[in-house]
Amino acid sequence: MHVERFAPRLIAWQRRHGRHALPWQGGAAGDAYPVWLSEIMLQQTQVETVIPYYQRFLARFPDLATLAAAQQDEVLGLWSGLGYYSRARNLHQAARRIVAEHGGRFPRQFDAILALPGIGRSTAAAIAAFAYAEPRAILDGNVKRVLARVFGIDGWPGERAVQERLWALAEALLPGGEIRAYTQGLMDLGATVCTRGRPGCERCPFNVECLANIQGRQRELPAARPKKTLPAKRTAMLVMLHAGEVLLEKRPDSGIWGGLWSLPECAEQDDPARAAEQLGYPARLTGELPAFEHVFTHFRLTIQPWRLQVDRLAGAAEPGRIWLALDDLDGAALPTPVRRILSALKA
Repeated sequence: MHVERFAPRLIAWQRRHGRHALPWQGGAAGDAYPVWLSEIMLQQTQVETVIPYYQRFLARFPDLATLAAAQQDEVLGLWSGLGYYSRARNLHQAARRIVAEHGGRFPRQFDAILALPGIGRSTAAAIAAFAYAEPRAILDGNVKRVLARVFGIDGWPGERAVQERLWALAEALLPGGEIRAYTQGLMDLGATVCTRGRPGCERCPFNVECLANIQGRQRELPAARPKKTLPAKRTAMLVMLHAGEVLLEKRPDSGIWGGLWSLPECAEQDDPARAAEQLGYPARLTGELPAFEHVFTHFRLTIQPWRLQVDRLAGAAEPGRIWLALDDLDGAALPTPVRRILSALKA
């Protein structure tokens, strides 16, 4: 595949076969807010999953100033279920920084975009390309797969040497114009044709020259992440109920589920009723709920929920704790496993 032929062919393909009706497309030139929001949501998340979250989020926070003025709990609540919650915290922090340091206007300079919380090189490039038509190379997971297959680049893209080679290639392929169509084309080709499992090579504009297709190496390229056994962890969650409400605790900002409201936890071998009493809530154990596994990027967590009944409250919940009505789960900033437990309980 000749480097100089890549961009024109991709742009022509995108014009005819690419995606043109995504909710964040078609905004006013120079309006970076919807582009930024969509790019953050799309990090490690598929378009189909993102669309309803994007639409709800934009309806509540239609501009950067509204987002900056919001409380973190509301931001996390709208993000609940989308996962990777550090993205929501960084989005909120970035909005406030833009108000404080850039007069409320999303920065145009690439280095200033890159300096915002939660934005890496590829995300900054995508924002600069879509919002400001700046010729910047992107290199997300879909693009890595396209380039590795078309140009026959061996190795796992997470390795530094392989990643540097892919970045150099991505820079060399940049067109002299039509950067929006080119960038969208890379994303569209990787997401709809050059997919990980069953690529539609017959529909690819590069199928005649793609080295992976010529050599029958679609399954080998790009190389998979070296296999690593995820460590296993276990915990017990206390589902403490009183008058149709459940006790929740605010998680620390750092770590898993940072800033979300979660169920109190104890060691799996602990007596749940005694653990509840140590929290200041004498309770009766009323049932063992089904245990289940939740997989994170770096470990697997087995959760054993225990149902307890709190008959009498001595006073208001302490700071960092709330009693939430089971009928009010929809807008709460809850981790997915906690929402799963409480939704099943409510049902």
